[in-house]
Amino acid sequence: VQLAESGGGLVQAGGSLRLSCAASGIIFRFAIMGWYRQAPGKQRELVAAVSIGGNTNYADSVKGRFTISRDNAKNTVYLQMNSLKPDDTAVYYCNAQFGRAAHWGQGTQVTVSS
Repeated sequence: VQLAESGGGLVQAGGSLRLSCAASGIIFRFAIMGWYRQAPGKQRELVAAVSIGGNTNYADSVKGRFTISRDNAKNTVYLQMNSLKPDDTAVYYCNAQFGRAAHWGQGTQVTVSS
């Protein structure tokens, strides 16, 4: 199983980024997909998730600013991040829940400058 993230980078506060995660080695349409993040000195936390049926849930801190979506034809999940804040600075990880197994990407750095 491989989860390849892309789209991270450095952006000013108020800006936008879109993260992508391309999955292989799983039946993507049967996987629950999510984005997590981990800031220095903090625990990894769920940012957003999208179910097999397309239902979404978000951390309170990103509601109204971030949007998760999936494209089953491309085996890809996206995280559109708008109105970014310095507190959003973290390494962002793609996660796939497939059956009883959880799989992780290598992470992509997002840095928001004030």
